[in-house]
Amino acid sequence: MSDLLIFSGRVSLPLAEKISQGFNNKLSPLEIKNFADGEIWLKYNTNLRGKTVFIIQSTNPPADNLMELLIALDAAKRASAKQVIAVIPYFGYARQDRKDQPRVSITAKLIANLLTKAGADKVIALDLHANQIQGFFDIPFDNLFASSILIPYWRKLEIPNLAIVAPDMGASKSASYWAKKLHADLIVIDKRREQHNQSHIINIIGNPNGKNLLIVDDIIDTAGTFAGAVEALVKAGAGDIYASFVHPVLSNLAYDKLKRITDQNWIKKITVTDSIPLPQNFINISSLEIISVAPLLAEAIRRVYNNESISSLFDQEEMKK
Repeated sequence: MSDLLIFSGRVSLPLAEKISQGFNNKLSPLEIKNFADGEIWLKYNTNLRGKTVFIIQSTNPPADNLMELLIALDAAKRASAKQVIAVIPYFGYARQDRKDQPRVSITAKLIANLLTKAGADKVIALDLHANQIQGFFDIPFDNLFASSILIPYWRKLEIPNLAIVAPDMGASKSASYWAKKLHADLIVIDKRREQHNQSHIINIIGNPNGKNLLIVDDIIDTAGTFAGAVEALVKAGAGDIYASFVHPVLSNLAYDKLKRITDQNWIKKITVTDSIPLPQNFINISSLEIISVAPLLAEAIRRVYNNESISSLFDQEEMKK
């Protein structure tokens, strides 16, 4: 692996350091600074000519994280790297993947264009919000699933009388997959979203009474959907309630909601991954536990570098969701 180089933007540095442990701590230095006005300056302190370069960076807000990745891709390409692969643990701006009303942007497609134009030869991502976003790219794209790490974790807990809960219709296919793998029942929350970050529950499809429940979804942002689902399930007679999310976006609106349901002992445990660093103010929420996706991403990087198949890292049933 003499021509393998792994770099990281600032937001993903903690995760990248874990990933690099699988490569004898082979995380190469990347110098990044900001000018007084906030403009980003970036420099590779390693010769990239003829090298295979992996750049790890999530693109969650603020937009500087995306700009950092674009600049890093451009600089690597201009430094004559043989191949430049963007490893994006959290693909930001993915929730706007279609023109669902007049005069709006399809930002997922815009980001795809920007990444390609900046010099990415390939993209590796984790749990895209919508799988069809892969079709926006004209370069190879691999979408990994954190369920390959999360499901074994929850299986080991051996929670009795378990049902998997989809907090909305959009999560129902993924929840159905979890239910099949964990031999559990399936419950779906029917909600209506009146505007961004605001929704209310209409109906619970399935019977949560007396069951222990595991709520699963890809993103937790304001926690409004999650908190509303927990409250409705408690009222419906649920037993212990757990939750598992991949990407802890966790905007400031989420803190009070999570604190409230935790303080009332409505939730036993919430797992999230380290695809995004957990916001500092959420660390003191005792029910939150972080599960690292570094082993999954490290194995994907190793296989891509060795030109090996990574299809076994995708569960074929999961890819159909």
